[in-house]
Amino acid sequence: MKTLEPLCVTPARILAAVVSAGLLISTPARPDDGSSTKTPIKHIVVIFQENVSFDHYFGTYPHAEPNKDGSRLFNTVRNDTPRPNTLLSAGLLTNNPNGTNPFRIDRSVPVTCDQDHGYGNEQLAFHGGLMDRFLKLSCNDANLGPNSTLGYYDGNTVTALWNYAQHYAMSDNSFGTSFGPSTPGLLNLVAGTTFMGTIKNGLSASGNIANGATSGAVIGDPDPYGDMCSAPKRTQITMSGQNIGDLLNARGITWGAFMGGFDNCAAAHKNVAGNSVVDYIPHHAFFQYWTSTQNPKHLPPGSDAAIGKSDQANHQYDLNRFYTALANHNLPAVSFLKAPAFQDGHAGYSDPLDEQKFIVGVINGIMRSPEWRDTAIFIVYDDSDGWYDHVMGPVVYQSNTADDQLLAPGSCGQPQASDPAGGTQNGRCGYGPRLPLLVISPWAKRNYIDHQVTDQSSILRFIEDNWAMSSRIGNGSADAVAGSLDGLFDFDGHPRAGRLILDGRTGVIASSDD
Repeated sequence: MKTLEPLCVTPARILAAVVSAGLLISTPARPDDGSSTKTPIKHIVVIFQENVSFDHYFGTYPHAEPNKDGSRLFNTVRNDTPRPNTLLSAGLLTNNPNGTNPFRIDRSVPVTCDQDHGYGNEQLAFHGGLMDRFLKLSCNDANLGPNSTLGYYDGNTVTALWNYAQHYAMSDNSFGTSFGPSTPGLLNLVAGTTFMGTIKNGLSASGNIANGATSGAVIGDPDPYGDMCSAPKRTQITMSGQNIGDLLNARGITWGAFMGGFDNCAAAHKNVAGNSVVDYIPHHAFFQYWTSTQNPKHLPPGSDAAIGKSDQANHQYDLNRFYTALANHNLPAVSFLKAPAFQDGHAGYSDPLDEQKFIVGVINGIMRSPEWRDTAIFIVYDDSDGWYDHVMGPVVYQSNTADDQLLAPGSCGQPQASDPAGGTQNGRCGYGPRLPLLVISPWAKRNYIDHQVTDQSSILRFIEDNWAMSSRIGNGSADAVAGSLDGLFDFDGHPRAGRLILDGRTGVIASSDD
């Protein structure tokens, strides 16, 4: 299948041209507001991708089979590679409880159908930890067939991610904070909770709010109320409580959410299959659900120098602004990045090859800048898309709404007053599926796999602890009990001076002095 390049000059290409001209290296990084940190990390960049289980991308790591055309893009396994918990190491490639064995998806089939990843149906597939009902979620893919949910990629397709894992750190024990699709995942990433959402435009609560209520825990993909790009015929909600943006604002720490298509809701690109995909998806827009951090009219910042600061943009920007801030050495202390949809990795309209170009473009740009020396880049995901994974995490948040299916119909345990959420926030069954989590940083451990239990809200905890915030988000946020990400770093020595530059098209190493 021929890869189609977007017919435009992308921000990544502009940044690459600036870098190649040597304009990024000579200017020292400016100090940021809130630059006093507990670790050497002064910049955090969260690349938030879509719909991948850990086994779907790392099920045989670090062992990859050649592609059907004979190509091997992931060529060298480091001798010191630790053993992760994968389909291969668990012996589940040939003796699988789903009645059909998992199978490798070739690089020639990057675009697949979108699996069932509803809040209750994902729980049903887990079957109380037996992990044997995933075929009930499977879409009948034109190339992969009716058992597609058991398909997985390896390092000859997701080559960049495997190379990053070989040189930096990743977790094989990190989970979605709760079950469900994209919106619960992003709410957990920036607030540690899906509670409480309230429907504002009078449309259906069923499948959007737990128990079909008009307010409560978010379990579906409603749009943010007030966002000018939200669909009028789609259920729209607002969120109460705080998010991490509110905490950063209170401390005067610069931050921003950068989203593909934010400046133009109609902008679109073609994916590798040649299909046109609109860049901006409202229910993927991190902070647009809270009035305190919303930019409803998608206003630009007052100037390039204002990126990361409080002004009319209210910290919500088009992805172009991230590249501008990086080139101007004006990078906010905390940045959340959402790719244009064709590059976000979501099955159905995106794919691993388009996703790889985005991730590599961002990371290459950061590595070539002086900001690299004090930056931590997190690659994380919103949900599993329903792709098979063989590991069930701990049930930290119990729930017994009609939507729950983990232990029995209507059951994900019995909420108690001693639960982290106080036993009052039904509809937050979790932890959910196991998801990839990688850390790329000069301070990351080399070729390291962390086994500590973490979840999406562990990112919040790292931000809060790094800037020594006096309080956490509250209101039942999972940040209060989230596992630490410190084990992925080595803050006792010196940062690694080298850089790993990858080819965005293939994911192979273009140059390395690491």
